[in-house]
Amino acid sequence: MINKQNLWFITLFSLILVLSIYYVTMIDTNETLATISESINNTGEKTSVEVDDSSVLVALRVAEDENVLAKIEELQTILLDETATVQEKNDAYESLQALNSTKGKEQEIEKLIQKEFSLNSFVKITEDKISITIASNDHSAKIANDIILKVQSLYENRMYITVKFQK
Repeated sequence: MINKQNLWFITLFSLILVLSIYYVTMIDTNETLATISESINNTGEKTSVEVDDSSVLVALRVAEDENVLAKIEELQTILLDETATVQEKNDAYESLQALNSTKGKEQEIEKLIQKEFSLNSFVKITEDKISITIASNDHSAKIANDIILKVQSLYENRMYITVKFQK
């Protein structure tokens, strides 16, 4: 059964997640708007916005975070619903714990890739599938294989790991 302390933790975690997504998206928006307005003021001609490696990863992260937030809100609704059964509430709580665990594992893998290979990455874990997107112009099969082996070493069970390079 859920107690008040766990419910507060879930609520505060959701709030922190929403604020961090807001912060990440506002930084990129402000920089992009400043770049566009400077180029319009300076040239008065058509402008183009360049998308760098980190922007692609940020977009992937924001999209994934929106999906996670939607799932969290749905599960919190079940937890707070007075008509829900004890089993439904327990299942919702376990799903929230699984979401938190998966998110933590994704961040751990991203940090490992950054530390070992000095590459920015986005990791998405779905059951036994791990999808890794690397922000790099170098599409090396050796690097991809090394990343797959390193990530697989973190798991006892066989995982289906894919590595995709984005420009």
